[in-house]
Amino acid sequence: MLVTLEGIDGSGKTTAWEALHDSHPDLTYTAEPTDSWYGEAVRRSLADDDADPMADLFLFTADHADHLSRVVRPALERGEVVVSDRYSDSRYAYQGASLAGVIKRPMEYVRGIHQPFTRPPDATIYFDVDPQVGAERAGATDKFEAAGYLAAVQENYETLVGYEPERFVRVDAEQSPEAVLEAVEDALDRILDG
Repeated sequence: MLVTLEGIDGSGKTTAWEALHDSHPDLTYTAEPTDSWYGEAVRRSLADDDADPMADLFLFTADHADHLSRVVRPALERGEVVVSDRYSDSRYAYQGASLAGVIKRPMEYVRGIHQPFTRPPDATIYFDVDPQVGAERAGATDKFEAAGYLAAVQENYETLVGYEPERFVRVDAEQSPEAVLEAVEDALDRILDG
């Protein structure tokens, strides 16, 4: 089973992902961007305000393809439960927002690129937070963390939730960190129990 954690920057999903290591130690934990050289290229691009949005898309897509072949698919074939901090929905939401005005129907374009090769998540825990709150928490350290941009990303996430409401479990990420973690642990337990 593949479970993903999704939400805008500053939603607290990485903090919850780290805490899940202690409460659910028998699961396989991974994240995107990865620690591979593809992921390093993504991080370098994130720091470049002038990076071309199409180039960004394909850097992220290359990292995702490598992640699938090197980590996700092998773990799933061994029967493991994989929990990923960010996955393909991040690409659809973030690169879909970055490409607005560059190409028509950008989120559908990004989804179309991934469709032939990606492995869709079985369940997604979605961290719902106001974009202004997310931007303040994230500290706007890169081009993807400004409140206006995060609002567009959040709209894309809401579209994705609308496409597959049965896959998404929404968590109110504006609660205290302890309450968010408890909600995430409960959601994960329900997912694992089927």
